[in-house]
This record gives sequence, structure tokens and C-alpha cells, in this order.
Amino acid sequence: MAEFSQNRSKRRDGEVLGGAVDFLLANARLVLGVGGAAVLGIATLAVKRLIDRATSPRDEDDAKGDAPCLEDSWQDLSLLKATPRLQPRPPPAALSQPVPPPAPSLSAPEGSADAGPQTSPQLSSPAPPLCLTFQEKLLAFERDHVTVPGAHVSLAKQLAGDIALELQAYLRNKFPDLPFGALVPGGPLYEGLQAGTADPVRLLVPLALEPGLWSLVAGLDTVAQDPRCWAVRRTQLEFRPRGSSPWDRFLVGGYLSSRVLLELLRKALIASVNWPAIGSLLGCLIRPRVASDELLLEVQHECLELTMAVLLAVAGAQDGDLLLAWPLEGLAGNLWLQDWYPAEAARLRALDEQDAGTRRRLLLLLCAVCRSHSALWRLGRDRLAQVVLHLGEQEADWAEEALGEHFLQALELLLSSLEQASLPSHFNRGVNLLDGLREEEIDDLGFALYRGLQAPEGLL
Repeated sequence: MAEFSQNRSKRRDGEVLGGAVDFLLANARLVLGVGGAAVLGIATLAVKRLIDRATSPRDEDDAKGDAPCLEDSWQDLSLLKATPRLQPRPPPAALSQPVPPPAPSLSAPEGSADAGPQTSPQLSSPAPPLCLTFQEKLLAFERDHVTVPGAHVSLAKQLAGDIALELQAYLRNKFPDLPFGALVPGGPLYEGLQAGTADPVRLLVPLALEPGLWSLVAGLDTVAQDPRCWAVRRTQLEFRPRGSSPWDRFLVGGYLSSRVLLELLRKALIASVNWPAIGSLLGCLIRPRVASDELLLEVQHECLELTMAVLLAVAGAQDGDLLLAWPLEGLAGNLWLQDWYPAEAARLRALDEQDAGTRRRLLLLLCAVCRSHSALWRLGRDRLAQVVLHLGEQEADWAEEALGEHFLQALELLLSSLEQASLPSHFNRGVNLLDGLREEEIDDLGFALYRGLQAPEGLL
């Protein structure tokens, strides 16, 4: 009876151990996979049999079966040794390293005829970072920082045209005796030369001067001796005395003063025009920039921001030339500045159309790079346009593949011009475009260009 109870207790313990083993094996597949679960099952089975033999009573039947059971246990162990060992998975940090090939299976002899070549999936390492050339980086900069979406261009043109009409109606009501011409928006936005959204829209306010009462005098022939400017002189005073022209009240020393007209229009734009009402009508916010010497309007729309430069203009000595009322200093304060922008834009367009060149794209890139630089912003569009014009007529190959090379050539030409403190205008060799810069500003520009030539990628 006692022996029966002992055997029953051992059988219950074995059932508990077997249930634990079955639970472990059922969940091993989820954790270790099929191969790992097989290895664990064989090992557990062998250990279980060893435990059963150690706890079971040694009677005659068991003693007789010791040899077969012992033989079975070594077979189990041989199965453990013959089972191929799974290769551990590499940790996540080592995924970029090449995976070593799996060790050959111990159960398959080397000379086995039916053992084909074993292949294991190789984890592909990530591609090394691309080493872009300067040309490729320049084109990427053009795509991200220079190109303006067509929808923004159309919206900017619409806003500029609407503001021009509103301002023209105001000027005619405010100054009915002054014959202003039709206000015409223009500039880089209309010429395909808009580098980003920072270039202002030019809003020309032409003055309709009476023919025969006004003549132009070159700036070199005035007391200012400034080749950049022209004087507008009142003539025929003996036949048409002062007061015969509505513009006579803006004369200073017998010349039409650009400074007096600028002050008149500045006061009107800042104090008289109801910009909030106009902006509400057009769906935008319009503010005159008070702190600037130029007449600038800041336009804020929900989709874009826009700057408009209001420019008083008279016709120049040749057809198509314009003279602008510009805030000049010293003796040239009453003169009119020669506007070379229309001639620059027309010449660049003609050169590019001849050979399908990229001169205008080069100008846009130079403007965008210099505008965002702490020192190169002083160069301005006018000087950069002259540099591109000089290169545009000297170099022959203006395909897109040479754009990066021409960019570096432009920097070299600017640097050599700064070393000589001379950058003559393409249309008037007597005008040095670097005259307005101080010596320390030239030094800063030269240093920035030198560093840019050493590492041009740093400018982008």
C-alpha cells in the first residue's frame, strides 16, 4: 500500500512536470522560432527522461531495461550534437555590417552528392552618401531657393496691377493739375528675372513733361560731375515763363528737382493714401516702409509677401531710356539717375536667345546667394548684372553643364574688380559701379569672395 502511494505521488509529480514542459514547448515557437523550439524540445525530453529514471524505483524490470534506456539517452544527446546550431541574429546596431555566412551543417558531409550549395539571405548595407559635385549642389540650390512657383508669380502680378490702378486713381484725385502718366508695374518679376520673392516690383510713375520746355544735361556737365546722372533743365523761359508748366513749382535753380518730387510723393504715400481700405478691397495688407529712403510698399497676402518700389521717372535721352528720381546725396541730390535695368534685361535676353544660354539663370543664382550673405548683400543686383554681362559676351559655352564654372568665374571677376577698386558699367565705361562703397566694405567683400572661392559650397 505504501509503495502504491509512493508511485502515485511520483506519477502526479511527473504529470505536473510534463504539463510545465508542454506549456514551455507550446510557447517556445513564438519566442525562438521553429528551429529553436525543436532544439529546446529535444533537450527538454532528454532531461525529463533523466529525471524520471533518477526518481523511479529500481526494480527488476527497470534494471533489465537500463541498457536500452541508457542507449536511448545517448541517442538523445547525439541528436543534440547533430542538430545544426542556429546563427544568432545580429543586433540592430550591426545591421549595416556584412552578415557572415552560416557555419556548415555537421549532419551533412562535405562530399555529399545531394547537398547543394547553401545560400543565406545577405542583409544589404545602406548605400554610402552621395558625393554631389558643385554643379549638382548649385542646381539643387536653384530649385529650392531661386525658382518661384508659377501660381505665386501670377498672384503677385495681379496684386501689383490692382495696387497700380488704385494708386493712379489717388494721384489723379490728389494732384489733378500734375500730368502723371499711366502707372506701369514691371521689373524682374515680369522679365523672368525674379530671384525668390525678395526682388521688388518696380511701379513706374512717369511724368508727362511738355515737349520743347525741357532738355537733358549730362551729369558730367553739371556742378556734381556725376556720370551716373542727368539734369532736367527748364528751357524757353523767355517765351514760356515760369508758371506755364505745372512742373515749374518743383524747379530748383532752373532744374526739375527729383528730391522735391520725392518728398511730395513720400508724404502722400505715408500720410494721405488710405492703405487699409485699399488692402481690404484687394484682400491683402499694405504698408508704406517709413524708414527707407526709397518709396517702398510692403504687401502681405495670405499666400505671399511682396515689396513694391514706387519710382518717379522721366524719359531719357534715347528711346527706351529712363531717368529715376533716386535719393542721391550731395550735389547730385536734385539730379535724375540713369536707369540701366531695361537695357540690362533686354541685352541678357538677346544673348540667351542666340545660344539658348544660361546667363539670366546665373544672374538669379548670384542674386540669391549674395542677398542671404552677411557681407555680399552689398553687391546688389546692378553690380551683379554688369558682371554677368561682361562674362556673357566673353565666354562662348553657356550650356547648363557650364553653369557652375561660370558661377565661379563671376566670383573671380568680382574679386579682381574689388582688388582694383574698379567695376566699369557695361553701357557707360565712365561709370565705376564700386564708387559708392567704402574701403572697409570693399575689404569685407573681398574677404568673403576669397573664402567663397576656396569653398564655394559654403555660399549655398
